[in-house]
Amino acid sequence: MRTDLPAVSLALLPTPLQALPRFSAWLAADVEIWIKRDDLTGLALGGNKLRKLSYLVADALQQQATDLVTTGAAQSNHCRQTAAAAARVGLGCHLVLRGQAGERPGGNVLLDRLLGAELHWAGSNDTGPAMARVVQSLQAEGRKPYAIPLGGSTPIGAAGYAYAWLEMSVQARERDLEFDAVVFATSSGGTQAGMSVGAGDQAWPGELHGISVDHKVPHLQQITGELTRATAALLDVPSPHPVIIHDDYLGAGYGMVGDPEREAIRGLARSEGILVDPVYTGRALAGLIDLARRGALHGRVLFWHTGGTPALFAYEHDLLHT
Repeated sequence: MRTDLPAVSLALLPTPLQALPRFSAWLAADVEIWIKRDDLTGLALGGNKLRKLSYLVADALQQQATDLVTTGAAQSNHCRQTAAAAARVGLGCHLVLRGQAGERPGGNVLLDRLLGAELHWAGSNDTGPAMARVVQSLQAEGRKPYAIPLGGSTPIGAAGYAYAWLEMSVQARERDLEFDAVVFATSSGGTQAGMSVGAGDQAWPGELHGISVDHKVPHLQQITGELTRATAALLDVPSPHPVIIHDDYLGAGYGMVGDPEREAIRGLARSEGILVDPVYTGRALAGLIDLARRGALHGRVLFWHTGGTPALFAYEHDLLHT
């Protein structure tokens, strides 16, 4: 695998790889659960997007950008981490958010503001046109914006997770560990594409399980397929690893907390003292719990915690009063 992409140092790496013996006992299934702690990447309360942004920001600086512009939901972890990355390297930051100002103003929205990002609210519409207007407005001011798509999911961004797989592989070999399956949240496709390329490069024999948080399988396969192929071409990896995508855990929709998410969040918190978020990792962990209980997972399973815990503070009612 090609490993010479330019990067800036944003994340605290490597992130811990640890066993979850009490959670495994609580789950009471035929699995031994481990966790990869990408919630501990450091900058602005961490998360998986810092791995992608390390390469995207390097590309922006090479292009002499003055501002980062990106988009996401109101509680977007990617937007919060983009704001932090911009602050770290001295760039302006503009976030185009779905929804209206005042909707769940805590959590990531609070952190966006503390980090100095300028927020642009797009209502319930597609954020693409609003993002294009922000880019054009900055260009009219003589600035040079660098547009980052939803989730930082470009081949350059996805490379961050191909490299993350190499990091995890080294940690596993050092501890004489072999994982039969890896489970993670998937949405915009960058993390999934990177893992697929990294696992393919290592000829890993296990199963990759992506738990969709917002898309049905056909749509997710469409958006991830091209991205995976482009990332593999960028990094000179001929055969990406196949990913099993699950869309059985969408519940009432994106960002809507149900009983499975509540059980997963409480189960991990009360057995191991580790927090997952209501939107991404809580839903992915709920998927892992169900797959394990149904006998679809066996042996040693790695849950890849992609972060997002600041969103917990915007979901108090959903988590404590339901």
